[in-house]
Amino acid sequence: MGEFIKYFGFAFSALLPVINPIGSALVFLGLVGEAREQVFRSLAKKIAISTCLFLLAMDLAGAAVLRLFGISLPVVQLAGGLVLAAMGWNLLNEKDTAGPSTTPSLDRPEPELQGKVFYPFTFPVTAGPGVLVVMLTLSAHASKGTLVEAVFAQLGVVSGMALMCVAVFICYAYAPKITHKISPSTAHGILRVIAFILLCIGTQIAWNGFHTLMSSKGLVLR
Repeated sequence: MGEFIKYFGFAFSALLPVINPIGSALVFLGLVGEAREQVFRSLAKKIAISTCLFLLAMDLAGAAVLRLFGISLPVVQLAGGLVLAAMGWNLLNEKDTAGPSTTPSLDRPEPELQGKVFYPFTFPVTAGPGVLVVMLTLSAHASKGTLVEAVFAQLGVVSGMALMCVAVFICYAYAPKITHKISPSTAHGILRVIAFILLCIGTQIAWNGFHTLMSSKGLVLR
């Protein structure tokens, strides 16, 4: 039982800063735009489930998949960081609407949004390359020790993941309420700041991967 509690705490505390449900919810809000509450809740439920399955797959088979394709973690960081940076750049340069949107934007085709549940809403907005690194590390540590200890450790990791996905659902489902009482110009400003932060996060992740790759080649970057 001690292993369960230990790895439950490890998993939740390690995933919290890299998933960042509140910050990711604002990015999600910027990508979706204006839509009905039911649409946000439906998307939030599907994204939370998709994220949970994605994390579980990375926990159980992430390292094996990378080995199968001969992909290293630094390469995942570099490529994933570039994807995040590109999304942040596009969101940062998105044109503002002339004023509060009405029926047309609220009637945005739901199938178009539902088709984006995994990419980009789940990966890389919610669970990006940083999450992959965290899950591979947790999985490696949880597999050590006796069989019983490993089982309880993995159960702790899975429980921590599940709680994080519940947090993702709550934050995403109620993302519109974050800007409900904020003026459109202020909301646009907040989303631009979030877009810039997403650009910076992607650049930082890509740089970390690039730095590791260069260091492995004997080229130390300062």
